Amino acid sequence: MQNNVFDQLPLLLAVPHAAKILGISRAAAYRLAASGELPVRKLGGRVYIVTAELRELVAS
Repeated sequence: MQNNVFDQLPLLLAVPHAAKILGISRAAAYRLAASGELPVRKLGGRVYIVTAELRELVAS
């Protein structure tokens, strides 16, 4: 995955959108978010993936 894919994204991603980028199922993305394996922030009762931290995770 190229870094420029992340450059075009907002600061926070909805979990289903992050799942699509990662090529995993929506359910798997929610499981990874709940377990702390994906970097999350909660706003207004919704769970979001932090784009900058996801980029670092994918790059490592």
